[in-house]
Amino acid sequence: MPLSCLSASLLCPIAVFFPSTLQGLPPLKTWRVWLLSLVLLPWAASAQPLRLVADNWPPFTDQRLPGNGVAVELVSTALERAGYASDYREVPWQRAMLGLQRGDYDVLITAWYSKERETFGHFSAPYLVNRIRVVQRKGAGIIFNQLADLHAHEIAVRRGYAYSPAFMADDQLQTVEVSNFESAAQMVHHGRVSLALEDEYVARFLFNNALRDIADDLEFLPMPLSENGLHILIRLSHGEHAQIARGFDAAIAAMQADGSYAAIMKRYGLQ
Repeated sequence: MPLSCLSASLLCPIAVFFPSTLQGLPPLKTWRVWLLSLVLLPWAASAQPLRLVADNWPPFTDQRLPGNGVAVELVSTALERAGYASDYREVPWQRAMLGLQRGDYDVLITAWYSKERETFGHFSAPYLVNRIRVVQRKGAGIIFNQLADLHAHEIAVRRGYAYSPAFMADDQLQTVEVSNFESAAQMVHHGRVSLALEDEYVARFLFNNALRDIADDLEFLPMPLSENGLHILIRLSHGEHAQIARGFDAAIAAMQADGSYAAIMKRYGLQ
């Protein structure tokens, strides 16, 4: 590389972040630095850590857990392997969704697929599978073989969540929105609703922790509602959204092949 180009490239960060420093430089050198700054600005932006976000959903996402939860650890590890640094924020679900659309965050790490979300985000391949179970008060005797069997019962659901397409499209279901499964389980326990929905891992984790006092009074119906793939959702306004998804998918596949994926799952008792 010619010495003049090397000097300009070394001065480029100064040009980007401290433009006043260019005052006094010879005109030709100033123009070189300015042009190189324009070329390298996209690189500087992509070098910023990805801003990950999710709501509290243990054991998948919870800042009180080691590694912030199994989903956070899987996602951040895969992104690191793909060449992306990241930091994680935990906010209520609606704020996470709105923040992704506004550009406050780059990646929602716990997203179920819905067509509506494709209008503002790019989905990765699924990196986990959530088995959505129906919870009733023990001995209630509710039978569930098809969605129509649930029409007569009030069901507590998580606000803003995208359940199976069939469930979301069934306007005869009586749903009551809640902010978390702890509230839903308490409503079932006290008879305010008949049923609640939650991922099986999440429900079992909470039955062993925050809900242990009422866990013996609740039970799963035998048939799950659905199995939902869990994706990361990258904001479409991020210039590298497709590249991030490809790198993430490849890293998850490599982690599954080399055993590091299973090791993370095992640390959380999920393998």
